[in-house]
Amino acid sequence: MSEEPPDTLTGTRELLLGYLDFYRDALLRKLDGMPEEDLRASRLPSGWSPLGLLKHLAYVERRWFRWGFAAERLDDTGGDRDPDTGAFHVRPDESAEEIRALFLDECARTREIVAAADLQDVARTGGGFTPPEHHPALIWILFHVLQEYARHVGQLDVVRELADGATGA
Repeated sequence: MSEEPPDTLTGTRELLLGYLDFYRDALLRKLDGMPEEDLRASRLPSGWSPLGLLKHLAYVERRWFRWGFAAERLDDTGGDRDPDTGAFHVRPDESAEEIRALFLDECARTREIVAAADLQDVARTGGGFTPPEHHPALIWILFHVLQEYARHVGQLDVVRELADGATGA
């Protein structure tokens, strides 16, 4: 999906999911064609790289939908962060293809979770929210994740332009 969802959409579910897929695709398009060196390099004082951002968003999907909403028991919910600094982190032994596959797998799992739920359903007990009795509704989680994607894809626009001058898409 390279275009925004149509302006004729009026269903909340279709609109949220359409835009979420739009931003997922935009993220991947902005990374396409970047050499490995640029995918791993940071051009920002915070130190995150485009590949680190992709890994972070895979973990956003994992934390919010699998660990948080569906209350799946997961061993690894913070693998996108450097244990010492907290910054987005990609290990040297992780390839761009592995990170992309992780992202696509997490997006697919999110789609399964969302398809099986109503927007007004709340997070299951035992999920990754603090405090444990906090149970946000799926509609709120979708909107929160959507705005996080929009913000990060905008940041990636700037990083990509700094890397090689590419804009748009």
